[in-house]
Amino acid sequence: MMIPACRLEDLPRGEAHRLDIDPPVSVFHTDDGELFAIDDTCTHQDASLADGWLEGCEVECPLHASKFDLRTGAVDAPPAKLPVRTHEVVVEDGMIYVRLSTDAPNLPPCISARLAGGPA
Repeated sequence: MMIPACRLEDLPRGEAHRLDIDPPVSVFHTDDGELFAIDDTCTHQDASLADGWLEGCEVECPLHASKFDLRTGAVDAPPAKLPVRTHEVVVEDGMIYVRLSTDAPNLPPCISARLAGGPA
């Protein structure tokens, strides 16, 4: 499924755009002009990666400084241990679209418990 994110001209280099879907996804526009989409929630604890710091092809979580590779979703710095999902980005007629991965997301324990009906 392809979801419209935003117009390319509305996402400056070095910035991110968060899609409020479940689970949230963010599109990152690197300083080099590349576009990447990953799950927005850090796999360690509930924090928005769109609020983090973008450097090259990595984003640093604003909460505990875990780093994720935007190309692969891999964790490059703890305390997170699990990767985030990556999603395909397509640009058509100046519009950024995200084609969502069919893989299961790696959500932090507090969100997984809440979705399972346990305490948050």
